Amino acid sequence: MVAWKKFANGSTPKSANIKGDKFVGNYYIMFDKVHKEQMNELIDSGMDKNNVSENTEIMKLAKQELMNWEKNDKETRDIWKMMNEWVYGGFDKTYDLLGVSFDKNYYESETYLLGKNIMEEGIKKNILYKREDSSVWINLDNDGLDEKLLLRSDGTSVYMTQDLGTAVQRIADNSNVKGMIYTVGSEQDYHFKVLFKILNKLGYDWAANLYHLSYGMVDLPSGKMKSREGTVVDADDLIYDLISSVKHTTESLDKYKSNNEVLDFDDYKKIALGALKYYILKVDPKKNILFNPEESIDLSGNTGPFIQYAYVRIQSILKKVNKEVTIDNNYQLNDKEKEVIKIIHEYPSVVTDSYKELSPALIANYLYDLVKNFNSLYQNHHILNSESKESTSIRLLISVKVSHVIESAGDLLGIDLPNKM
Repeated sequence: MVAWKKFANGSTPKSANIKGDKFVGNYYIMFDKVHKEQMNELIDSGMDKNNVSENTEIMKLAKQELMNWEKNDKETRDIWKMMNEWVYGGFDKTYDLLGVSFDKNYYESETYLLGKNIMEEGIKKNILYKREDSSVWINLDNDGLDEKLLLRSDGTSVYMTQDLGTAVQRIADNSNVKGMIYTVGSEQDYHFKVLFKILNKLGYDWAANLYHLSYGMVDLPSGKMKSREGTVVDADDLIYDLISSVKHTTESLDKYKSNNEVLDFDDYKKIALGALKYYILKVDPKKNILFNPEESIDLSGNTGPFIQYAYVRIQSILKKVNKEVTIDNNYQLNDKEKEVIKIIHEYPSVVTDSYKELSPALIANYLYDLVKNFNSLYQNHHILNSESKESTSIRLLISVKVSHVIESAGDLLGIDLPNKM
């Protein structure tokens, strides 16, 4: 807000023709740039390095802005609401593009007061304490952590204040919920250890059922991404670049040029998003990921398009069958058929393990294993023009079951399956 007021000259996402969240993000970056420049100036003037961050001119303005916000200053609140609408409008477009939805949103602006009430409760119980400057802290030295600020000396809240309020509110709103999984990056490991410990000390019995699913970060070949420094890759740009790459790669194939079936934008989008989601989800959530866009759309690797292509191929086979499949119980399965059937039967236990370990990667890699083995069956044995009616029937039934598992697993992973590729 400070950076926008100082540098925007009244510019808006509409006037700048920039998506709302990206527009506001540019001022976030601008604030950080000016803040660092002013910190260096203070250091050069002789100020202690440990004190410069809180004493730059632009940081003082931000602190004042926060105090004005908490005092319900009309101008501050009006600008805040306007910029929030820009950001959330931009987020909604990206979520829609990704096919992501939420049951309910909780806003820190609506839970910070509850967090402050919890501070008062903690002080009365002698779990939290006030320093001379009126800031509120907790000492977790005996728990292997350290002292943590929970409320600033000027009375304004910090992330922890808001997270305490939000946790209590979420449980209050969902009486049947006995715990929560926080899916947040590994850079916040310490924060959540402190949050859970405070809730436990305050006597919330459900605090024992809080879990931080600490996921690794996603980097690109160009390097580590940092939103403050502007070294992030815009999600929308990445998705549209992938769609463009899928389209270009597809249209350069001889098979496509000789085919009368033309793919549309929706087909390319399904393939691109399948590539993006699968590439990330196939890795254990706790590990860092180097996302390689080119590698993610490789039709012969462990990729989303590899699985989608197998599904489209199966649908093409099944469309050519116009009678009900019957099974001969005396048929002797070959090794390839046995292997695929065995993998199909493993699916329920893989889903259960994925749930227990909070790891979609188990489903993703199972899916690759299933498709790889089905492809081996397809390449080594004819399905429609096989050696007998019995073998055709068995292989058709296997094809149907494989397609059902791909549909189910794709649904769990949030990956759409195209009708053609």
